[in-house]
Amino acid sequence: MPSPVISVEGRAIGADGGHGINRALPEEWPVALVYDGSTQAVMMCTPQDLSDFALGFSLTEGFVEGVGDIRDFELVEHETGSEARFWLAPERAEAVARRRRAMAGPVGCGLCGIDSLSEAVRALPHVAPGGPEFTRSQILDAVAALRDQQPLHDRTRAIHAAGFVQPGAGLVLVREDVGRHNALDKLIGALIVAEIDPASGAFVMTSRLSVELVQKAAMVGCPAIIAVSAPTAHAVRLAKGAGITLVAFARGQGFDLFSHPERILSGASDVA
Repeated sequence: MPSPVISVEGRAIGADGGHGINRALPEEWPVALVYDGSTQAVMMCTPQDLSDFALGFSLTEGFVEGVGDIRDFELVEHETGSEARFWLAPERAEAVARRRRAMAGPVGCGLCGIDSLSEAVRALPHVAPGGPEFTRSQILDAVAALRDQQPLHDRTRAIHAAGFVQPGAGLVLVREDVGRHNALDKLIGALIVAEIDPASGAFVMTSRLSVELVQKAAMVGCPAIIAVSAPTAHAVRLAKGAGITLVAFARGQGFDLFSHPERILSGASDVA
């Protein structure tokens, strides 16, 4: 498996001419998600924490509902990519096989290997009401702490991070990847391995808040997502329907709150 960061030669061009450079760039590595011998998706990832990624992806995309559905797992490295091979419990294996048959067709929409547009806008489980509550300072402290725990981004300026914050504990886990959704899947997998319930805190993202991040949070019951950038309008609609608190533009001394303000102790303000 290659290093997650590669030094690449280039040439910098400016007003005074050009000169040779070496830049630290993030690597992308194909990872095939294979269930009982059948490949369901191939994702381009930063080649690091791939076992976490495979478990998180399997949970958030509905291939498994919990670790009890997995009989065995291995990560197999090839010259051109990696295979994350799962062997599933019989009932789950049949459910995945039915899904594969239902999705068979000549065209695809290209969203995380999804072959049906209905899958891209699938109904989401509703996150349980209540749960953790956060103050303004806890949210801003978590965002600041996330900035300090991104070694790959520090080297490349091109990597996303996902963190998990709990009230009273701060930022407890961080994962990085060139893809924001991959970073979140890696984080979710790491939480499950560490036996930390995603319902006990909030995800913290360095990216915009898009639809797939809300979908993944809902699939594992995480009640809140915090991001430094904007949400999409559709992400806000999904979050409202799924019972998820969306905090965006978290930087400086404040943030914007778009859905389910009951988990933020400072309350909501008018951001219209």
